Amino acid sequence: MDNDNQEPKHQRRVRYEGTHPKAFKEKYKELQPEKYADAVARVIEKGNTPAGTHRSICVKEIIEFLQIMPGQTGLDATLGFGGHTLEMLKCFNSNGHLYATDVDSIELPRTRERLAHLGYGPEILTIKQMNFSNIDQIALESGPLNFVLADLGVSSMQIDNPERGFSFKSEGPLDLRLNPEKGESAADRLKTISQDELEGMLFENADEPNSDIIARAIILAIKKGKDISTTTQLQQIINDALQFIPQKTRDDEIKKTCQRCFQALRIDVNNEFEVLNEFLEKLPAALAEGGRVAILSFHSGEDRLVKKSFKRFLREGIYKEIAPEAIRPSSEERHTNGRARSAKLRWAVKA
Repeated sequence: MDNDNQEPKHQRRVRYEGTHPKAFKEKYKELQPEKYADAVARVIEKGNTPAGTHRSICVKEIIEFLQIMPGQTGLDATLGFGGHTLEMLKCFNSNGHLYATDVDSIELPRTRERLAHLGYGPEILTIKQMNFSNIDQIALESGPLNFVLADLGVSSMQIDNPERGFSFKSEGPLDLRLNPEKGESAADRLKTISQDELEGMLFENADEPNSDIIARAIILAIKKGKDISTTTQLQQIINDALQFIPQKTRDDEIKKTCQRCFQALRIDVNNEFEVLNEFLEKLPAALAEGGRVAILSFHSGEDRLVKKSFKRFLREGIYKEIAPEAIRPSSEERHTNGRARSAKLRWAVKA
């Protein structure tokens, strides 16, 4: 018998104890959500984001502002799951070119494959693993850009994967790097930081009201030789430090504090404010005359940087128009997608 012509034996999906796999790397629905459209639809209908996916925010508002036309050239500076990217590509009607950048070495290949399966290959879409602060390098290749989008939020896939360390809801390494192949993890950062520096980071990056108490507790734990290499270890220190909060509101306040502390660490280890500043400085030179830029932020510090940059370039005559105020997602979107509640959209048009 010719074994070369035999059909490969079907491999059954591994079964798990109970109704659901517990380890994230075994969660077939989260890792391949495109194969479970019905399950995804049910979760969205309840107003939640299905694990392993990302729901793009302010899509309608962004597309309406950018006014993308066939034949144009644009940049999605933060590719992520590719939701905004897909909607921008549709506007080309098969005529135009979109560049997209992202530093995430784990999610970028998956998004590239997902978009390729939808028919968007290198003839219309160029994807590069690089930081969007290097927009000047993109412009050298693309020429003047007719439109640019930057969504500054962390993607749901990054948050949901405990191996990335972005959330305290599951046990995982305290990493928080957008590109886990570069730089130092949040755990390593805490090993060398001073108490004053940590307090400043927590306050400046996340407006944490108990920054002094949290910083003191973390540094004291480190001095005592306590290991803070996982998400839950950091969460426990924060929890223990805030036991003075009245019991009635304690759980909710601790949850909010953990969210702020993890956000502050993430911003720090990824140099997010510095990267955004560099991007904003290089942005006007990369835009074509009349070029449009939309920036979606999720943190007051980011929004302040965008607002300040847009206003300065407007005064200097480099931008001819900017959003008079931040645009918020619709009440319906905020209700159906909890992760949209803090989003602010600002736009500018180059003179």
